Amino acid sequence: MNSVAYLYPPAEPPRNLKDLMARVTRGDHEAFGQLYDAVAGPVYGLVRRVLRDEAQSEEVTQEVMLEVWRGAARYEPHRGDVVPWVMTIAHRRAVDRVRHCQAAAERDQRAAARGRETPFDEVAEQAQTHLDQQQVRHCLRGLTGPQRESVLLAYYHGLTYREVAERLSTPLGTVKSRMRDALIRLRDCLEAGS
Repeated sequence: MNSVAYLYPPAEPPRNLKDLMARVTRGDHEAFGQLYDAVAGPVYGLVRRVLRDEAQSEEVTQEVMLEVWRGAARYEPHRGDVVPWVMTIAHRRAVDRVRHCQAAAERDQRAAARGRETPFDEVAEQAQTHLDQQQVRHCLRGLTGPQRESVLLAYYHGLTYREVAERLSTPLGTVKSRMRDALIRLRDCLEAGS
């Protein structure tokens, strides 16, 4: 004959959980404590089987019990017993956590893969930048003096066209024409050099 000896006898669940839920709906903390004692163990067991991680299982169990407390008014006694309702919430929360963790892991893997796909060659980048700077200097030398001065003030000193006109004591329309002609010449020169 097999018998099981308990150090502490298993707790008897309250006879009528529906009555407890009605009291929880009214904000009865004592009733919630009794409900918690009755269902937290099974909730944790279900969540633990889904998640397989102790810390996350504890966290999700607490989230479930908080949802039961906050959402007690959504429980409809005529549709079924309390335990299946709570276990449905627990299963849904556990599955949501699994999906969230999987999505986060996949995002991390994609980010890591992108990081490995495009190695950065600093020397090549510096060399290309140097060549680009040389080409721009060459093209700037091909501009007239007034065009070059207008471009340098606007693009290297950050002045607006109006500020360039004031600095050079030149009408704004003239500066705009110089800039347009200079940019066209620069574009043609840079395209020819590439």
